[in-house]
Amino acid sequence: MKHIRQLAKAIEEDLLKKMVFIGGPRQVGKTTLAKSLTSDEAYLNWDFPDDRQQILNNELPTQYKCLVLDEIHKYKNWRSLVKGYHDKFHKKFRIVVTGSARLDHFRKGGDSLMGRYHYYRLHPFTVDELSFLSKKRTLKDLLNFGGFPEPLLAQDERELKRWHNERIYRVVNDDVRDLQNVKEISQIELLATIVPSRVGSPLSYRSIAEDLQVAPRTVESWIGILDNLYYTYRISPYGAPKIRAVKKENKLYLWDWSQVEDVGIRFENMVAGHLLKYCHYLEDYHGEKMELRFLRDTDKREVDFVVIKNKRPIFAVECKTGEKQLSPWINYFKMRTPIPKFYQVHLGNKDYGTAENGRVLPFEKFVMECLV
Repeated sequence: MKHIRQLAKAIEEDLLKKMVFIGGPRQVGKTTLAKSLTSDEAYLNWDFPDDRQQILNNELPTQYKCLVLDEIHKYKNWRSLVKGYHDKFHKKFRIVVTGSARLDHFRKGGDSLMGRYHYYRLHPFTVDELSFLSKKRTLKDLLNFGGFPEPLLAQDERELKRWHNERIYRVVNDDVRDLQNVKEISQIELLATIVPSRVGSPLSYRSIAEDLQVAPRTVESWIGILDNLYYTYRISPYGAPKIRAVKKENKLYLWDWSQVEDVGIRFENMVAGHLLKYCHYLEDYHGEKMELRFLRDTDKREVDFVVIKNKRPIFAVECKTGEKQLSPWINYFKMRTPIPKFYQVHLGNKDYGTAENGRVLPFEKFVMECLV
């Protein structure tokens, strides 16, 4: 079977030994991926009343090779239920559990399923997956419409705006309520509309707190909720002994970069999404310890991203929309940090320099050479 998602082969391999849990943002394609793994699967969704009753009655369709359980984490005792299914039926069929970001949140607390499953985080479509789509899409399409399947395939500006509004509403009013008891739902919804304007800059909780008229610690807590729901993510600064790196500042990005209005910042967010996906894949499949950080000193010299593997930097990435000359900060930090390779990615065609001294290259080429 032809797959269009990078994770498919890894998941198929792991299913031979254990259950697989697939988490990630709402509407990113988790259920579609799970159903594509085999043509002989049974699909049960906790949100469907008939399926829910079938699950509670232990009336499982055991004649299939694969059982997909969707949104099962909404059931209070879902972990015990899934554990029992696996222990009893793992020799008869494979089990895939899919769900929203809450699946990741719940699995962190007292995991009775430890050792019985592998967990994968599904990301929006990236450059390396565009060629597998039924309708041809370009890097420009990916930049403008984001990597979520529905708006990327629709290619409609009006529908994109409507999709943004509906997704924010569903994330806040459905997912936040299920995640924890939060009274200020309307305030968190307002926060979700504010954060796209803060992408890429040093994150100031105080500034946002003034806009929302709440305490900075409250804003930090609310952004933590949005992080848990795969709406936002934050990255920390990278420090080295020979530079006066900022220590407390974070930078914030969105899983859906199409919400960012400024094209340059949107491109930076898209690059961040690709790098985060790379880090998550190496963690989820290869078991590596990965971090995505940024490089900035107290004099405001900056390189956008540093990828760290097992506590050692492996490369840094600077983003430019045009085919500009190499950023002077790349050479500055090359002389003062142990980062072995530097890349400056752009939306043009020029490719020159070396990674050891700073290579300028098209973003698509960087993805195919370094992230796949």
